[in-house]
Amino acid sequence: MASNYSVKFTKIIKEFNLEKIWAPEDISDIKISTNEVNRPGLQLAGFYDLFDPSRVQIIGKTEYSYLKNLGAKMYEALDEFFSRKPMVIIITWNLTVDRKFVSLAEKYNVPVYRTSEMTSEFVAGLTQTLSVALAKRITRHGVLVEVYGEGVLLYGDSGVGKSEVAMELIKRGHRLIADDAVEIRRVSNRSLVGTSPENIRHFMELRGVGIINARNLFGMGAVKKSAKLDMIINLEPWDNDKVYDRMGAEDVYTKVLDVEVPFYTIPVQPGRNIAVIVEVAAMNNRQKRMGNNAALELMERISMPNWDYDDDLGEWDSYYGLDE
Repeated sequence: MASNYSVKFTKIIKEFNLEKIWAPEDISDIKISTNEVNRPGLQLAGFYDLFDPSRVQIIGKTEYSYLKNLGAKMYEALDEFFSRKPMVIIITWNLTVDRKFVSLAEKYNVPVYRTSEMTSEFVAGLTQTLSVALAKRITRHGVLVEVYGEGVLLYGDSGVGKSEVAMELIKRGHRLIADDAVEIRRVSNRSLVGTSPENIRHFMELRGVGIINARNLFGMGAVKKSAKLDMIINLEPWDNDKVYDRMGAEDVYTKVLDVEVPFYTIPVQPGRNIAVIVEVAAMNNRQKRMGNNAALELMERISMPNWDYDDDLGEWDSYYGLDE
């Protein structure tokens, strides 16, 4: 996956605790811009069609054993591989590095690092890390909280009470991800992850009180760095002329970075405990994802053929054939 973003390789070194075998002095200038990695088995066999040197190259036990079996031709195969100037090579399983590896790394200025992790585990972890770091992203005004494991993004105009609802949810044991600015990343074709810009992480604005630090006030258990975006709730002032969904039989979605996300509108007015409603909405959203829809279950119990959906009213109407 090509990306408009990049991540410094030094960050990968730190996160995965990679051991340096050989690296140039300008290692801090190396940036990775793709989440795709490569195990160069075909390349070491001499097939370089479609070879992408910008990918991280992983050499595990299979590639290592193949090189050993080449005998005297191993140096020739490695020289051809290094001459293609791969961005970086990482050796897994803490395998012993042949001196020819080091000499070729110096010759072609290719950094070589090593990890003790299994190849499959390291590739999975590296791919996930790169997918998040390089994901397409947008920033939206709102509040992201994790409620019963569901990532809930609270939308709404300024002053509608998003931060106040989030504060009540934190006091009820849920966790804050981001307040005011939510950075949303598309980490796969079906998944979105939300986080907070680092400079305002854990901070909240409460009108009349000012800026607070949720982590310092409520503890580490009240905050989280990131969460999957599972649903969006739009908070809006109650409008007596608007018809709100009372059944929830019809699922509503909105697209964020071309990914469909369940979308709910909750009217706000004095006397409504919005935090509790958000909790229920989060649990109900999980139930729907698991295939349990309470509205449809209720319709089946009360003989759905006696009900009809009124598009004008935006709700289900019974028609028992009674005279007007």
